[in-house]
Amino acid sequence: MSKLPTPDKLIATIPAFPMEGWMDTKPDFKPGTWCYPAKVENMRALGMPNPHEWSADQEDWNLPENWEEIIYEGLKERLAKHRSLKVFMDICVRCGACADKCHFFIGTGDPKNMPVLRAELLRSVYRRDFTTAGKLLGKLAGARKLDKDVIKEWFYYFYQCTECRRCSLFCPYGIDTAEITAIARELLHELGLGIHWIMEPVFNCNRTGNHLGIQPHAFKEIVEFLCEDIETVTGIKINPPFNEKGHEIVFITPSGDVFADPGIYTFMGYLMLFHEIGLDYTLSTYASEGGNFGSFTTFDMAKKLNAKMYAEAERLGSKWILGGECGHMWRVVHQYMDTFNGPTPPKMEVPKSPITGTVFKNAASTKMVHIAEFTADLIKHNKLRLDPSRNDHLTVTFHDSCNPARGMGLLEEPRYVLRNVCNNYVDMPENTIREQTFCCGGGSGLNTDEIMEIRMRGGLPRGNALRYVQQKHGVNTMACICAIDRATLPPLANYWAPGVTVYGTHELVANALVMRGEQKRTMDLRQEELPGMEDE
Repeated sequence: MSKLPTPDKLIATIPAFPMEGWMDTKPDFKPGTWCYPAKVENMRALGMPNPHEWSADQEDWNLPENWEEIIYEGLKERLAKHRSLKVFMDICVRCGACADKCHFFIGTGDPKNMPVLRAELLRSVYRRDFTTAGKLLGKLAGARKLDKDVIKEWFYYFYQCTECRRCSLFCPYGIDTAEITAIARELLHELGLGIHWIMEPVFNCNRTGNHLGIQPHAFKEIVEFLCEDIETVTGIKINPPFNEKGHEIVFITPSGDVFADPGIYTFMGYLMLFHEIGLDYTLSTYASEGGNFGSFTTFDMAKKLNAKMYAEAERLGSKWILGGECGHMWRVVHQYMDTFNGPTPPKMEVPKSPITGTVFKNAASTKMVHIAEFTADLIKHNKLRLDPSRNDHLTVTFHDSCNPARGMGLLEEPRYVLRNVCNNYVDMPENTIREQTFCCGGGSGLNTDEIMEIRMRGGLPRGNALRYVQQKHGVNTMACICAIDRATLPPLANYWAPGVTVYGTHELVANALVMRGEQKRTMDLRQEELPGMEDE
């Protein structure tokens, strides 16, 4: 990881626009600006095309001999397969409404990070080979020849897009630049150009069912270890079921919640909640991952990884799936799953809360309910005893994760939960939250340390909004409902708003949850003393 400049120096080094035309400006592959290549053995094991050794800082990327034909045929195939891509290639009028909406453009000042121009990197090649005007007029029509520098440019900029879709919110034509990024990454994969931080989790998930490569016995042992910590805090022993058939619900969450700090405290919150309400559920050590890094690779890979959740629900005989706090997991489920996998297993049912009787009609197709809407429903029906004063030392704000917010419209439920478990809640400025939320800067598989400066630049708008409420309202806590956010936001908060700590929403729920038979609480889930309990 290259050394980060201070925040003031980083902002001061946002460059002016280059004097040359964009087609004549080439990317500079400096340390800290590009992601490490995927391992060849992982690419081979996954059946990815043309795996080979290469490095972005080398002149020769060892592309296949017929690489131009591969790209041409790959783009032709996808134009025929995805009607949306053809539409997005043709209808943009380059009005610039999206230009200043991208967090990477704001943080880098690079015009090719404007969504309209990032899309032009692909659209210009499309025009030359697939439009009459481009074939006849060439550069005058915005067309250009495909060469190796174009491939390098694609890699540089399409891995500075987190597919957050904020630009799409402001596009008058509804162009989804995230879809363009996804297709461009697919084309790069046709040449064997993948990145390690995405392909390693995909390889692990394909092999063990989760991104971290945790084996079933290790998964079980980690969860049992977390249960011991719960007992230390609450005095209550929890024995969650694993791989048990016949339970109404199978619970699936990102593996980062099981293994990574601070996600483990969120997972402890899930377990405490389920124990308290007597939920009829089971965990699976095989579908032990809700997240889907396949969605950052190819649509086919996303389809494959998504299918395991439903195959496991069918194997265990569960009626529906309760899903944990995740981002891309939910975008895949709500936007793509119907066309990926078709109908859910026939014995699955429209989710109905066994505690409140609420039927989640929004999940009639997916048979999958987000933990935030499930918990909000419990609170609304007075099914939980809560003591929000246990979180009184925290002044909380909420980061709307891009995929649950823009991808599925989950805007009010997490706020409802937080306002019921925390007495001190503040929203960030309105043009930085809800549908207009800014990205964490490390989504879509870009939460890797070697591009930390790029991540901090991309995180500048979120960091600026966080710093604002920190200074104005004394915010010291940022809650979220995404495992990637729980990984990317701590360094962002530490960089742009030092003193703010990141929490999963259900960690705060568990801190406030008054459980039957619990011992007097003197600690939170992090085993830090609660205010006023220092002498206990």
